[in-house]
Amino acid sequence: MAEETNHNEAGEVAPSTVDQQAPSVAEEHAPSTDSPEATDIPTANAPDPKAANPETNPNAAKTTTAAPKREKPAGAAKAGAGDKAAAGEKGAAKAAAKKEKAPALEDKPFAEFIQQDYLPAVQKAIASQGVQDLQLNFAKQKISVIGFDTNEECWQIAGSWQNGLRQFNLYFTEEDIQGKKAFSCYEGKKPSTLESFLIDERKVTLDLLVYGLVQRLNGQKWLGRN
Repeated sequence: MAEETNHNEAGEVAPSTVDQQAPSVAEEHAPSTDSPEATDIPTANAPDPKAANPETNPNAAKTTTAAPKREKPAGAAKAGAGDKAAAGEKGAAKAAAKKEKAPALEDKPFAEFIQQDYLPAVQKAIASQGVQDLQLNFAKQKISVIGFDTNEECWQIAGSWQNGLRQFNLYFTEEDIQGKKAFSCYEGKKPSTLESFLIDERKVTLDLLVYGLVQRLNGQKWLGRN
């Protein structure tokens, strides 16, 4: 068997470890001759990717800066809360005003309504029909109608003009304008007929009471040019 020849004995110089590795390292990191390719071999001249300008340095790192989150201004938040509070106060004020609304005239006590509201309205309405000497009286007394015999009294409005020649009576059998009512009228002598007055109305108001009386007197041909 032939003995292996020692490089030193043959006069050859054995390659160093670095020389043995250099070709493989260079080959591994050497760029292809076919197309350009970046390598991961660090160089002293490579700029810092973080500091380099991406427009002039292709090695610069590309970063995306997120847009700052827009927060609602404190003033706007306070204004919104103030608007809600104002709306709530306005609604409460409306509710209070509705609750404190003055009662209707018809809700007054009976005698107070007749004296303060109805009699002045009747006086004005009949005067507008040409009657200037109307006399009105409000009192509780017996019904004075021929053939109507009763000892009971009820509230009545007695009206007269032309020196008492024309007279009428409006009777309230209850102390309530929504209750039963009657009417009578005469010229020169006591009435013999007692009529129902506004019996078909569900709710009687001041205007309706005035209108009903004027219409009845007009039916008697006592107003205007009659």
